[in-house]
Formats: sequence, structure tokens, C-alpha cells
Amino acid sequence: MAMLLEFSMSPLGKGESVSEYVARSLDVIDRSGVPYQLNAMGTVLEGEWDQVVGVVGQCMERMSQDCDRITCTIKFDWRKGATGRLQSKIDSVEKRLGRKLKR
Repeated sequence: MAMLLEFSMSPLGKGESVSEYVARSLDVIDRSGVPYQLNAMGTVLEGEWDQVVGVVGQCMERMSQDCDRITCTIKFDWRKGATGRLQSKIDSVEKRLGRKLKR
């Protein structure tokens, strides 16, 4: 069941800037081998359900090592038989506009 899963995970009570903790999650994600795309508000993963949820779980485990409270939002988009959607969804919109968009 291939899908796109977007999530944003942050510790609570660690001050105004949490980039140190976000960077740890990105290390986990990057090492996982799962295709992903980082954006300013979260990360989109592409893969099978167990695979992408497993990566989110690994990020949670890593963050919980020194964080007592964590918040996470997750949304996913499953489309039967569709793969390579990290790029193809963007390509589709750019094609309709007739131009490349900022990234």
C-alpha cells in the first residue's frame, strides 16, 4: 500500500528553536533510505504503510531519548497503484501552469 505521508514532530518545553531536535529526525529519515522531501513545515515520506510509519516511529524513539513531551501531526495520501508521487504531483501542477514553481 504505497502512499505519501507528511508529518511534523516537535518536542515541547525545549525553547523557541527546536532545530536541534528536528535535525535528529532528519538524520533518521535520511538514513532510512525512504524517499522523502523536506519542507519548511514538515517532511513528506513516500513508501509502503509499514515503512513510512516505521520511520515516524524511529523519529519518535530518537526524540523521546531526551524529551518528555512530543507533539506530532500526520497526514497521508494513498492512491491505488501510484508510485513516484513525491515528484509527479508537483510536475502535474507545473504542467497545468506551464511553468516551474519555486521550491
